[in-house]
Amino acid sequence: MKILITGGSGFLGQRLSMALLNLGHQIIWVSQNPSSITPPKNIKVIDYQTLRGFKKPVDVIINLAGAGIADKRWSKTRKSELLNSRILPTQAVLTYINQLDTKPKLLISSSGLGYYGTAKHSVIFDEHSKPNTEDFASKLCQTWETLALTANTQHIAIIRTGVVLDNHGGMLKQLLPAFKLGLGGRLGTGEQSFSWISVRDWVNAIIFIIQKNINSTLPAHQFYNLTNPNAMTNHSFTLALGQLLKRPTLCHLPSWLIKLLFGEMAILLIDGQRVYPKQLLELGFTFYDNDLNFLKTS
Repeated sequence: MKILITGGSGFLGQRLSMALLNLGHQIIWVSQNPSSITPPKNIKVIDYQTLRGFKKPVDVIINLAGAGIADKRWSKTRKSELLNSRILPTQAVLTYINQLDTKPKLLISSSGLGYYGTAKHSVIFDEHSKPNTEDFASKLCQTWETLALTANTQHIAIIRTGVVLDNHGGMLKQLLPAFKLGLGGRLGTGEQSFSWISVRDWVNAIIFIIQKNINSTLPAHQFYNLTNPNAMTNHSFTLALGQLLKRPTLCHLPSWLIKLLFGEMAILLIDGQRVYPKQLLELGFTFYDNDLNFLKTS
């Protein structure tokens, strides 16, 4: 199949693209600045201006573009950047779809667990749960999803992704140096939920969603939580990672200091949501990595 990916040069996009190439699919990346990236062999790269007038149809679009929500403190300017980095690429995708005679069979569009808001670890969210707060992260996800759901494709799959774990990218790449020095520790009370997924399971889940939607009778609009069924608390994650690295995890960053350092963005660190992948499991998806031991070999 021909698959177009926005955000393909990012950590997740690259891993997914290589897996799709290995399965024999043709990949096109859409990038803000194609000249600044070096794609793997056999991947074509176009910019968003080209996409708006691109006449060649594709079978699947995977919309991953969006600035990292935890990369910087949430100033007014940063909030605008986070919104625009999601909405503008999605609008470009919709424009591309609308001018095609042959519409894509499937749009997979990203969202996040922030959609649900936050709650105690005893509360479990699944794809049927409604947002329970109106914080910035939840509003951002709701706006993004609402726009994507207007796409003129046979199927639309909204993916709400948890923290993706891998030794070579994402959050864990940033955490490992401190943990290896014995400076790891719980954040706030440590009782907040930590909904995660390994990068291998994330890639396999996307491929699974594609396979289930092509020539299927699934509903036109679907929602998928890309999280492992075995959510942890921040404290249990900290202990497990410390044990894996054979390093102590005695440090503690109190909630008041996190709020002082990160402002409104502190909600991502000291609050959480326990999110269950009900849709994936009901369709028969199998998770390979159900604890952190996969990090020994990844």
